[in-house]
Amino acid sequence: MTHQFPAITRLGLGGVALLLVLAGSALPAVASPADAARSTAQPTVEEQRLDRAAPQEILRRSGFDALAPRFAHALEGARGYAQAERAVNRHASALWQRAVDRAQGRGPAAGDLSRGDDRPLYWARLALSRELRAWTPRFGLDDRQRKALHTALETSSRGQADIRYPGRQMKRVLVTGFDPFTLDRDVRIGNPSGASVLALDGTLVRTAEGPARIEAVVFPVRWTDFAEGTVERALARHLPYVDVFTTISQGRQGRFDVERTNGAWRGGFPDNENLARTGTVPVTDPASQPQWTSTTLPYRLLTEADTGRFPVYDNTEVTEIPAGATQPVTRPEGPTPGSTARAGGGGDYLSNEIAYRATLLRDRMGLSKLPGGHLHTPVLQFGAGNESPATGEVTDPGFERNRSDIVRQVRELVRTAVRATR
Repeated sequence: MTHQFPAITRLGLGGVALLLVLAGSALPAVASPADAARSTAQPTVEEQRLDRAAPQEILRRSGFDALAPRFAHALEGARGYAQAERAVNRHASALWQRAVDRAQGRGPAAGDLSRGDDRPLYWARLALSRELRAWTPRFGLDDRQRKALHTALETSSRGQADIRYPGRQMKRVLVTGFDPFTLDRDVRIGNPSGASVLALDGTLVRTAEGPARIEAVVFPVRWTDFAEGTVERALARHLPYVDVFTTISQGRQGRFDVERTNGAWRGGFPDNENLARTGTVPVTDPASQPQWTSTTLPYRLLTEADTGRFPVYDNTEVTEIPAGATQPVTRPEGPTPGSTARAGGGGDYLSNEIAYRATLLRDRMGLSKLPGGHLHTPVLQFGAGNESPATGEVTDPGFERNRSDIVRQVRELVRTAVRATR
């Protein structure tokens, strides 16, 4: 998820507008519990894209279009907050498990869209989120409680609530992916890191020292969620117990990159809410925050191993402001002492930020020898003749082949990294 889109027009700051709903007559009246709980928020920028043709086709052709109506029905039946919370967690967890099962060939396909497609999960999550935002319960629900329900929906539908490892006799691997992004450029877009996560979650890889279990989660492409600590909350309780971790995102065309260095800088490219953020990556205890963090993945082995169709590079390039200087420069061999970050090897977008946050968390937890870092996949491209967002199909044979090849190679790269651990 490098900032590799210079031809895209930068979008203005998006946001969620509030709509005041007045109930009852013009005369003063005491608000009922239902009035107090009434939703007053319009759909988010992400949720508003749901009504476009491609998302609706993706949901229909995967069978995931049935999930939001069922969720809405469950919410309507809730008689109190505890029941609503159970409904949210149940339906969100079921969405995640359905997406994983579909990607791994379990259960009916429920539609003619490829099983390995990550897009049904993304659009179905937004459909559930929109239903929850519009819901008016039969009981009082304050803003804090409503936000907690949305957080539960996000957490459970992203695999963050079902990370389960067996006993210590088996190696443990944690991988992360991302939602699709740049959707205003092409709403049909998928993300091969998300597809890889679905294919890998709960699977085993074999090593000379025995099997290793992979657990996987997916993160939003939203600056605000990262500033609020979503990465640290999801990873902190697991890093001390894993043997390898890697964050994964979509990067450059035709190549994988093992990103050697991550920078503490946000470059401002708009996220999925059309929000732009520029400045130092916001973390706790900023006084001790380093400008750079480094991978501890076995990058030489990953670049040398025969893992698949695409070349794998050890990417050492960064952009920095050298010590005592004022203008940024590109350094092909990495940062110089005392420099200020302006882009890591993975750029200055959220892929660089998740790599920075995960490796900073690793170091702050005293796990500096734990193998971990960031892997960029090739861009997932549509096939020849299907490149146009306006007239193209949501899938084609070239698109399916590209995604399958990327996912297969991610699996081999993870296997290679696990085999290098002792």
